Amino acid sequence: MDLAALRARVREDFPRTVAELERLVRIPSVGHPGHDPAHVRASAEATREILEAAGAADARLLELDGGHPAVYAELDGPAQAPTVLLYAHHDVQPAGDPAAWTSPPFEPEVRDGRLYGRGAADDKSGVVMHAAAIRALGGRARCRVKILVEGEEECTTEHLPQLVGGHAELLAADVALVADGGNHRTGVPTIGTSVRGVTDCVVRVDVLPIAQHSGAYGGPIPDAITALARILASLHDEAGDVAIEGLRRFRWEGAPVEEQGFREEAGVLEGVELIGTGSLADRLFTSPALAVLGIDAPSIQGSSNQIVPTAAARVSLRLAPGDDPARARDLLAEHLRRAAPWGVRVRVEGAEAGAGYLVDRTTPAFAALRRALAQAFDGAEVLEMGSGGSVPLIPVLAETFPGIQVLIVGAGDHRSNWHSVDESVDLADLERMIVAEALFLAEPA
Repeated sequence: MDLAALRARVREDFPRTVAELERLVRIPSVGHPGHDPAHVRASAEATREILEAAGAADARLLELDGGHPAVYAELDGPAQAPTVLLYAHHDVQPAGDPAAWTSPPFEPEVRDGRLYGRGAADDKSGVVMHAAAIRALGGRARCRVKILVEGEEECTTEHLPQLVGGHAELLAADVALVADGGNHRTGVPTIGTSVRGVTDCVVRVDVLPIAQHSGAYGGPIPDAITALARILASLHDEAGDVAIEGLRRFRWEGAPVEEQGFREEAGVLEGVELIGTGSLADRLFTSPALAVLGIDAPSIQGSSNQIVPTAAARVSLRLAPGDDPARARDLLAEHLRRAAPWGVRVRVEGAEAGAGYLVDRTTPAFAALRRALAQAFDGAEVLEMGSGGSVPLIPVLAETFPGIQVLIVGAGDHRSNWHSVDESVDLADLERMIVAEALFLAEPA
């Protein structure tokens, strides 16, 4: 394929790509409970229209019983050619406090070459990347293309078996190109080589049926927050490693992670130490990681001199690739129960669990993607990098379609602020990623 001509087509079409991304970002497609599901459906409809307008055939919604809709479309290819499944998701994380954003989270704004807004990187950039690559090829790929845009990636895995297993004939493919990753740095083409598994739970502590006067009863009776704090503190050892026995960890053999750059991109406050043992890459990619995501207890404002009777916390556990997420969830729950001090009552409600995945770097598809990325990024060295995040659909695809070649890429970078305020995508990198995907789909079978 003529690379210069392809670049010119992508560049000429790019204002349309940006407009499509802005259209999607304006839709607050948060699928979590308490948010209006109509917005997720509107996002699915907009995604369907974008793919259909790009030239994809059979663009339609895949309805899930009790869940948010996914979107499917396809593109015919030569007979006997392999099938590539392009993946992205159109749902997004909650925006949090809008006042913390520089510009409103659902009002896209371009500043210094980056488009800001919730979902700009994660993962509505993946949706428009697929659409633009199809347009750049004029609807004529050298393989058969299927497109799946999930509507629940950020909020639940409950319907994944229904989505994949229930549509196995429709989604069957030789290669899955998952556009839910990102580049290690702006302008550095990157292929993701692993994702961690994830599970979580809510732990609740009860000491009294109602609050009691802290003067009349304080001393002998523990308050629920103190008991919960002791339980949560037991989850890490003195070095900061996860203290739950039986979880998998192993040594990372890929590219290292440089500490200073890592600290700077995360904004770690001066004087705060990094916790855990092993290399930084070990701790990020092939070891468990645990975080307390939220606590339910009286707020400081409005609190009174009472013994708090009840407190709860949501605990998230990331898992090394290959660890059994259901077993890990059970180990987490048992640890929390055993750590309860003073006989306080503890209830643990386990949530969903998703497995991690190690990408096979020896496949023909992996080599083809490396070539496409190097060309699109003007000969830059392609980095192979693990991810501390999770993409629950990947292990489900691998289990449903044995032998499928999985690839992980994306238009985001270290400044994208996934799941945080001021999420953004670098527009120049998005354009390069479109070129790379088009090259990949145009490579002879």
